Amino acid sequence: MATNQEINIPVGIVSEGGELKSQEMLLNLGPQHPSTHGVLRLLLTLEGETVVDCTPVIGYLHRGIEKILENRPIMGGIRYMDNADYLSPMLNETAYAGAVEQLMGIELPRRAQYIRLITNELQRIASHLVAVGTYLLDLGATTPVIWAFRDRESILSLFEALGGSRFNVNYMRVGGVLHDLPKGWLKECEEFLDQFEKSHAELTALITGNEIFEARTQGVGYIDPQQALAYGLTGPMLRASGINWDLRVNRPYMAYREIAVNPQVRQEGDCYARYCVRMAEMLESVRLCREAIDKLPGGPISTRTPIALRPPRGETYFAVESSKGELGVYFISDGSEYPWRAKLRGPSFVNLQIVPELLRGHKMSDTIAIMGSTDIVLGEVDR
Repeated sequence: MATNQEINIPVGIVSEGGELKSQEMLLNLGPQHPSTHGVLRLLLTLEGETVVDCTPVIGYLHRGIEKILENRPIMGGIRYMDNADYLSPMLNETAYAGAVEQLMGIELPRRAQYIRLITNELQRIASHLVAVGTYLLDLGATTPVIWAFRDRESILSLFEALGGSRFNVNYMRVGGVLHDLPKGWLKECEEFLDQFEKSHAELTALITGNEIFEARTQGVGYIDPQQALAYGLTGPMLRASGINWDLRVNRPYMAYREIAVNPQVRQEGDCYARYCVRMAEMLESVRLCREAIDKLPGGPISTRTPIALRPPRGETYFAVESSKGELGVYFISDGSEYPWRAKLRGPSFVNLQIVPELLRGHKMSDTIAIMGSTDIVLGEVDR
């Protein structure tokens, strides 16, 4: 009979007195793992298949965006905001331009406010499509991500017609927007909204009610409402735990002061609830776009501003309801045309902090489901 020394004992198993006993094992998930949605490394402590502890390791994608903003003229910094949450560039630009406008006391023309609302809601749909599509891909389904990216392509084409670029749009400007809506753009937008409602119904029928998907997500990754508040969660992560908080309603800005938003809230607080909130928010964004198109006023698209913007000395904080939660810009001006400081409050970074708490006690397979439900973007985490 072979002795213990001759047996190939698996990693994580130790032999004591002839008995096999398990011990904790460290496992690196990422930073090249596709389900971490970017270069995120999770240092997992496992006991068998159960996660005992988790330490997120970030910083692999750090590009110094905040420092770059300090060394660019204020109007030149808008382009770099596209690279933070690179799935929501329009929303990033709105937050940055809004902070400068708030400090300078600039009131946007109503037409510019409505154009921003339309583009922001289209961007929310595009971001949620990626979130839902890649989430199902993480869990083993390939069709939803193909359908989601098909519809997202239509939105990117609309953005390309607006600003000349599909991805890094660089469309917002301090005081308004870069270009007015091209001829026929609104008609194309309405046609997309009509088509997307049908596509959304097909996507819902494919995913919702699927017993495998429900088994992987229902009751998994539960976040208590008080726990969500304690960790500073915002966006779908917070509303899926029953907390009705949406900056478009609670702190309305721009055209949201005239067009009412119906926040999408669920009570379950699990991965499935977070998926349902994002699906419902896409339909709500369709409604908001339609209402904004119907009420779209005429007039100028921007306020006249000097070429070299020099906000008065001071500081301000401006936040928008991004696709992932509260996206804020803390802006400090020393009176020059360069920001003295532009600090970003990225919702992905804040929402990531609860992940170790969510993973403890779950199996390894649940780790993928929980991570996908947070919808983090590492460009916004690391910056």
